[in-house]
Amino acid sequence: MPLFEVETDGHIIITWAGDEQAAHRVVTEAYPHDSVIRLTRRPRDTWVISKGALGIRGKTDPCGVARDCLSKAHGDKVHAIRLYMHETGTDLERARKVIESNMVMGW
Repeated sequence: MPLFEVETDGHIIITWAGDEQAAHRVVTEAYPHDSVIRLTRRPRDTWVISKGALGIRGKTDPCGVARDCLSKAHGDKVHAIRLYMHETGTDLERARKVIESNMVMGW
């Protein structure tokens, strides 16, 4: 099954789907208020994100608080960052890195 990268106005989604229409349906079911900006079939069946490009260094254990915030925010990164800042008292830059690193680890 092909791997698709779908960019919406609020998310970048990586999903397996039989074809472009099926990939589009996956996105509209998960994020009905998002508009699809770009839908691309990936040339390979894997997706890699460099931790260095995200500014993540060293050990990257999953963070229970960050994952709870992502769950409460239904995967909305910006909302999850705000929740994490509120719950931990950390600054914006640290909250962003923690939330993004947990998203990268397959939240």
